Amino acid sequence: MIKLPDFKKLRILVVGDIILDRFIFGDVSRISQEAPVPVLVASSEIFKAGGAANVAVNLADLGVKTVLCGAVGKDFYGDFAVSHLKKYGIKTSSVIKIPHYSTTIKTRIIARKQQVVRVDREEKINDKSGAFIKALKGEIAKADAVIIADYGKGVITKKLLNYLIPVSNKLKKIITVDPQVEHFMSYKNVTSLTPNHFEAGAACLMNAESNSEVKKTGAAIIKKLKPKSLLITRGEQGMAVFEKGKITFIQTLAREVFDVTGAGDTVIAVFTAALSSGMTTLESAQLANIAAGIVVGKLGTATVSKEELEKGDLK
Repeated sequence: MIKLPDFKKLRILVVGDIILDRFIFGDVSRISQEAPVPVLVASSEIFKAGGAANVAVNLADLGVKTVLCGAVGKDFYGDFAVSHLKKYGIKTSSVIKIPHYSTTIKTRIIARKQQVVRVDREEKINDKSGAFIKALKGEIAKADAVIIADYGKGVITKKLLNYLIPVSNKLKKIITVDPQVEHFMSYKNVTSLTPNHFEAGAACLMNAESNSEVKKTGAAIIKKLKPKSLLITRGEQGMAVFEKGKITFIQTLAREVFDVTGAGDTVIAVFTAALSSGMTTLESAQLANIAAGIVVGKLGTATVSKEELEKGDLK
């Protein structure tokens, strides 16, 4: 059994792009006469929080008091997303509803546990930095930590970062970032970044596959952005943790991988909650690695419960 801190004492603010994940499950038994494509007979359909919303749900499932700042459209799916989040006890008063904007939806078609195709409905949000800054007033001061979950849909802008990061640092808040390549070099002086190795490599115009390549990439990011720590996730190769001039490679604990959807959301949620509770950077990364090993063994966008983490249950 792993002894975990009391996450219920924490309040964490998540800022980023809200996505609604839609899963249509069914079976394929024939090829269409209209075109050489399989015909899926749908048997069920579910919606789950995605993007920054999934980070928030992961925190809420750990017992963290969670506040979400982002945007949805003034449409059916936007209303659905907000009501879905409220069921988890997530505070959504900082979620802005934008007229004439379509809520981002990623639809995955699943046949016998195998993803057949993904259909994305998305549009970039025009700069609403002023509205987000207004929505964040007062929330940063009340939070133990701030998570920036950037999925490139338009919530995160340089203008917003120029407000969010300095204010959070002034108030001595933990700031963790799941970055997009587009804004990567704007994430200076944060507590920690958690890119995957593709994002880290692309940001530095380097390969980040082998251990030596990851070391060089990580060193370049640390030198340029000066975070207190850096966690590069590497899929089946685990994680690389950079802190105080040293690098630790952590092996993956996943026994069987069904679906990697949203695994990065779980990593930053668990990592930040652990860090905010007083665990060391390495301990927090190790706990996040356990969480990642659990969620990739589940189908679809998933979360990990405190009970699963305590057991270190990878079955």
